[in-house]
Amino acid sequence: MDVAVKRLASHSGQGFIEFKNEVELIAKLQHNNLVKLMGCCIQGEEKLLVYEYLQNKSLDFFIYDGKRTALVDWTKRRVIIEGIAQGLLYLHKHSRLRIIHRDLKASNILLDKDMNPKISDFGLAKIFSSNDIQGSTKRVVGTYGYMSPEYASEGIYSIKSDVFSFGVLLLEILSGKRNSGFHQYGDFLNLLGYSWQVWEGGRWPELLESSIAKEIHTSEARRYIKIALMCVQENADDRPTMSDVVAMLNSENVILPEPNHPAFFNLRVSKVHESFSAVVPCSHNDLTITAEPDGR
Repeated sequence: MDVAVKRLASHSGQGFIEFKNEVELIAKLQHNNLVKLMGCCIQGEEKLLVYEYLQNKSLDFFIYDGKRTALVDWTKRRVIIEGIAQGLLYLHKHSRLRIIHRDLKASNILLDKDMNPKISDFGLAKIFSSNDIQGSTKRVVGTYGYMSPEYASEGIYSIKSDVFSFGVLLLEILSGKRNSGFHQYGDFLNLLGYSWQVWEGGRWPELLESSIAKEIHTSEARRYIKIALMCVQENADDRPTMSDVVAMLNSENVILPEPNHPAFFNLRVSKVHESFSAVVPCSHNDLTITAEPDGR
């Protein structure tokens, strides 16, 4: 049987506590859209996780690469989007423990031989009791391109933090672009700003990646973009839950409210360094970081 082995470098940000956290969490989780943990090994500084082997690598391998993006048509992308949503809904509501992933991004979505998505990498996940609504930390970990504003600036995380990350990921799947590194669109650094600009201007079809623009029905495209914008709203209370998101994805009859502007929509980019020049420092989307947040 083929397996995938994740070896944690001794200098990696994930220490013994994070490793133990990931093992204990994944061992208790059972869902078609979550990666299966087969075993683990700890010997001295050596820490290994053994997962099921997924033939098609991760989502970022396809959607950002112009040579491979056509391999993921709209039918496949819709299955991937719905699978990620179902996996998050399970973590937030249907598993024995309420779990906040805290690092949902394209490189953490693995794809099996049929291109079904499986959420991976639970090293940064947090367990909530069923009565808890939100938590806070002085040690912000995750990926800034996908981080909600309340978490990036104040260390406050909740199920709505994962909803924000899902919204960013949905826009990336629809557009084939990374949220950061968006200097090709003038003043807009990120995909959120560009998406909001074309949405407000009624030019939202421009957001769609060319390989899927011809396949997706206009009304369906508009609905998916609107759902994504609802998920990335600045105020956490304005964002839907994953239960709402799954319902909106699965039914054309659900009436969607108008979204407010997204968080981080007006950030600009330094052409030299491609880094954020705003209150919140940000990393590239595929780099997980650790930082101490400053209060607003």
